[in-house]
Amino acid sequence: MSPGREAALDVDIVVNNHDYGRYVGEAVESALAQTHPNVNVVVVDDGSTDDSREIIERYADRAEILLKEQGGQASAINAGFQRCRGDLVLFLDADDKLHPETAARVAAAFAADERAVKVQFRTEIIDANGKGTGIVKPLPHLPMPNGDLRRDELIRPFDIVWMATSANAFRRSALERILPVPERAYPKTGADWYLVHLTALLGDVRSLQEVSGYYRVHGGNSYEAAEPVLDLGRVRKAISYTAATRPELLRLAGEIGLPRPRRILSTADVAYRMISLSVDPSGHPVAGETRIGLLRDSARALTRRTDISGAMKAMLGGWFLAMALAPRRLAARLAVPFLFPDTRVKLNLLLGRLHRRAPEPEREAA
Repeated sequence: MSPGREAALDVDIVVNNHDYGRYVGEAVESALAQTHPNVNVVVVDDGSTDDSREIIERYADRAEILLKEQGGQASAINAGFQRCRGDLVLFLDADDKLHPETAARVAAAFAADERAVKVQFRTEIIDANGKGTGIVKPLPHLPMPNGDLRRDELIRPFDIVWMATSANAFRRSALERILPVPERAYPKTGADWYLVHLTALLGDVRSLQEVSGYYRVHGGNSYEAAEPVLDLGRVRKAISYTAATRPELLRLAGEIGLPRPRRILSTADVAYRMISLSVDPSGHPVAGETRIGLLRDSARALTRRTDISGAMKAMLGGWFLAMALAPRRLAARLAVPFLFPDTRVKLNLLLGRLHRRAPEPEREAA
C-alpha cells in the first residue's frame, strides 16, 4: 500500500437521530473528533420531538444538518446518503459513539484492498451513562469473517457474524448500487440488515480486530435487550427483518448474475422462528409453520454450516430437538441462553474451539 493512500480517501459519517437528545451530542462529537484528515459529518434528525434539534443545531458550523419529518431509520439513512460525496460512508446511530481512529482505520483497510466494499469492526458495550461494561461484540468465541462472502450470503446469510449499523463502513460506490433502502420493508428500524447483507454480494468484506466503536445499551434500544429476559417482540422483530432481507438478496443476486439458491436457510433464522412458535404459537408471525417442519429446516440449515465443526452441529441439533419437544415454559427457558450468549461464559469457551476460523486477510508489506 502506498504511503498516505488511505489519507486520500474521503469519509462521510452520517449520524441518524430520533429522540436521542440525551446521546446525540456525544455521537456528533465522536464523529467530529476523528483523526482522519478528510471527514465530512452529516447529521439527520428524523422528526424528533425532544430537545434533539436544539442540540444538533449547535454543530451547524462544523457539520451538515438535515431536519426532516419522521420516516424511520431507512428514511433517515436514505436522506443522509444523498448528502454524501466521499469515497467511504459510515452510518452512526445517535446513541452510539466512534473511537477517534475509526475513520483512519477503515480508510486504511479499504486502501489495502480495492475489492473491499464493507469493513466492520468490534464494539464495546457501554451503558446509558457511557460507562464501559467490559463486554465486546462480537463475543470472543465468534470469529469475524474476511474475504468473499457471496456464497455464504446466498445460502446462510443470518449465520454470518456481522455488526449493527454503527460498526460498519461502506464503499460509497457499493451503496450507490443498492440504495435507497426500501422504506416499506424496513419501516422503523432494521435498515442495517439490508445494508450489511446486500453490500456483501458486491465485493469483499474485511473485519478489524480493534475496538473502534461504542454500542450503547440503555434499555430503549430497538433490538438489543438490556437484560437477558426473553422478549418475543424482539424475537419477532428479527423474524421480520430476515423475511424482508431474503427476497432483496435474491433480487440483487439475479441482477448481478450470481447463482441463486432455491431457498435461503440460516440456523439463526430457524431458531428465532422455533422460539416464537414454541413459546407462544398464537402470536407466531409465520402462518402454517409447525415445530416438526422447523426441526426439518434446522437439519437442512445445519448442513450449510461449513464454519462450524460436526460436534457443534450436533449440539445445535440437540437444542433444536429439545425446543421442538419442550412444553412452552421449558421452551422459554431454553431460549434464553441461545438469545443471550454473554450469559453462558463457560460454554462459549467450548464453542470457540468448535468454530472453524477464517484466515486473516493478507497484508501488504510495509
